[in-house]
Amino acid sequence: MHRDRTMSALPPFSETRLGAPAPARVLACGAYLKNTACLLDGDRVRWSPPHGDLGTPEACTALEASVAALVATAGGAIDAVAHDLHPDFHSSRLAQAWAASLGVPAIAVQHHHAHLAVLQAERGAADAAPLVGLALDGVGLGTDGTAWGGELLRLDGGACTRLAHLPLLPLPGGDAAAREPWRLAAAVLHHAGRADAIVPRLGAQVGEAAARGVAQLLARDLRCPRSSGAGRWFDAAAGVLGLSLRQAEEAEAAVALERAASSWLAGHPMPPLPAPSLDLWPLLVALLDEPDAGRGAARFHGALADGLVAAASQACAAAGTRAVALGGGCFFNRLLSDRIAAGLADHGLAAWRPQTVGVGDAGLALGQAWAAALQWAAGRAAPAAAATPAPLPALES
Repeated sequence: MHRDRTMSALPPFSETRLGAPAPARVLACGAYLKNTACLLDGDRVRWSPPHGDLGTPEACTALEASVAALVATAGGAIDAVAHDLHPDFHSSRLAQAWAASLGVPAIAVQHHHAHLAVLQAERGAADAAPLVGLALDGVGLGTDGTAWGGELLRLDGGACTRLAHLPLLPLPGGDAAAREPWRLAAAVLHHAGRADAIVPRLGAQVGEAAARGVAQLLARDLRCPRSSGAGRWFDAAAGVLGLSLRQAEEAEAAVALERAASSWLAGHPMPPLPAPSLDLWPLLVALLDEPDAGRGAARFHGALADGLVAAASQACAAAGTRAVALGGGCFFNRLLSDRIAAGLADHGLAAWRPQTVGVGDAGLALGQAWAAALQWAAGRAAPAAAATPAPLPALES
């Protein structure tokens, strides 16, 4: 890849404005999924076109072109380059290469921190006033090296503290569990002490050999990484209720669960729920014996929302704040979002959602840029090790 791109080669940009200027000019390379990059310059945010998911060479090449073009529009006068905490993303390697070339810091921003920093950016929160928020999605690498995704966080300026999270759910087979919710149903059976029911309950639908293999993984705790991801808990509930055993599309199981719940609630009140708690295990175990999938889906939505509201309201009381920021793809779920907003209102708290971008990963670069700008301004960002141009990483074939 060459860095001597001309202005005539620039991809089309869009622009949004913020309520207050950022304390630094930051280039952000965006998320792995639904990737877009941006340049934060004062109160202006210059956006690249969408690149799609960075699992393809085409998307990576498009990101490279956009980043080079954004640097060109700034004349190379950039204070820092922001990227995701995951070191293996092409966006992270690209950011580090550009930071070294420009002689500026490359600043890693944790995925869910970035989701909530979008709200800081839109509201011009450049000071250390605390922001409490819920970040709910499928996955993002956490600061402890595990998979996060059901997070209650507190932001103080550019700093982020993890206050609480959803329980850790075993993912038998790793990434395969995100594509096959039946594996998570097996994990619930195992947790409930009913591992001997995995093959009889699931074998006819997924194959006895596959069901037996997953049962063995769970029994030996092999290839079962843990995740707090809200998206995986949605998958687990859909699998337990028989609404989705395999997913052909992203969030297919979660959509099926929401539709079942909404349809059931159209003719019934919310069923009785447990006391508000972030611990979803007792509910999922109870859903194993739920005869009505729609009712079970409604119970899951209600219990998850109420547990999150209770935890967030306590965090707000401790922080002295009266609003909760909401970010992450799970907030595309209208049933969950509305119940959380209503629950927060009952506690006298406002629910803040992004206004200039969506709640999902497509707008994540703004949060990366804002968090990095605050850290740069506070002097927490170390300069890049080398000020000479570094070669960009080769695309994976």
